[in-house]
Amino acid sequence: MQRPVTAPPVPERVRTLAATAAPTHLSLAGTTEPAMPVKGGVDGSGRPVLLVKPGEPLHGADGHEPVVTVDLTASRSLGGLELSRGLLKVQGWLQAVPAGELRGTAVAIAERCPDEALFEAVEGPANPDGPRLLRVDVGQVIYLTGPESGVLDAEEYLDAAPDPLTAEAERIVHHVNEAHRDRLERALCSLLPSGVVDPWLWELDRFGVTVRSGGLDRPALIRLPWPAPVADAGSLEAALHCLLCHH
Repeated sequence: MQRPVTAPPVPERVRTLAATAAPTHLSLAGTTEPAMPVKGGVDGSGRPVLLVKPGEPLHGADGHEPVVTVDLTASRSLGGLELSRGLLKVQGWLQAVPAGELRGTAVAIAERCPDEALFEAVEGPANPDGPRLLRVDVGQVIYLTGPESGVLDAEEYLDAAPDPLTAEAERIVHHVNEAHRDRLERALCSLLPSGVVDPWLWELDRFGVTVRSGGLDRPALIRLPWPAPVADAGSLEAALHCLLCHH
């Protein structure tokens, strides 16, 4: 008998984390230099994109495509605290975003990187002293997500796609954590034999929901799968509503 799928496949989960993550640091291969802070986002293909301004160490680095590791951090805001959901280390070659893809790339990362220099990078790519958009040609991705860790090669990572319900899931998670944690706690205390302490929605996807409980000192993640994977945003909201209304 085939067991039901209770969680996203690893490549999908890693791509979903990447879609909600932001670059924080970059390391250059073959050097002893410490990792440098960076800013940017992730494009629709899952590649880290960096906004590099004049005077920064990476300005002009795209000419020789250095081998780099970019850290992507996905976080969740709980009660005013930013807590890490996972760290991805994307290794590959740093290269300039082609001129014909600049505008689309800037739009893709604008939410994670709201900076007026994005417009300058799009409008003045021929200006040698202007800001640059650089992206990583992915070689492999190391992922660390709580108790899980591993490595995806470029094909596994790039051939996967984020959960198609990610945008709606993030909206619902934010709403429930802001307004309905009391209902979440009541439902879980009636559903689970040991109950929960200080629960928050942590992950929400087409296969189920993950709850974080135990406070900051002894956090635990509890996975509650749906009876069957949901296929659209309305079904996702309905599935969570059924959970919150459990008595």
